[in-house]
Amino acid sequence: MKNNAPSLLQSIEAKDKYVLIATAAFAGLFLLCMAWEWFIAPLRPGGSWMALKGLPLLFAIPGIWKAKNYTMQWASMLILIYMTEGLVRLFETGANFWMAVLETLLSLIGFIAILMYLKPLKQEYKRQKKERELQSEQQPDQQPKP
Repeated sequence: MKNNAPSLLQSIEAKDKYVLIATAAFAGLFLLCMAWEWFIAPLRPGGSWMALKGLPLLFAIPGIWKAKNYTMQWASMLILIYMTEGLVRLFETGANFWMAVLETLLSLIGFIAILMYLKPLKQEYKRQKKERELQSEQQPDQQPKP
């Protein structure tokens, strides 16, 4: 039987550091949301359906891990919802305050990691677009004259 541990380690080492950070932040945020609303400090004793608020994060994690640009773009907007919730719930007391601090920090880390990953890609896209525009301006019209 073949050992898959070295291949997993190699795939992790080959990942961009911002992809790894964003994936870890999203996974951590999902776990935090589930634990927070399920058993750490639920709205109702015994847990609440608010634990499902972390579910949208699960849809983003595979695309972030694969470094898909489209997923990174919508995930950067999605995580702002969690950051907003964390900032609003900072005014609560007890365990809710500390959970809100963690939620805000994880959201901020994930958001910045996604932006740092996408920034050079966006710059390259703009450079290529400008290059294509210059090439089209330099080429004479190819249409035959009557």
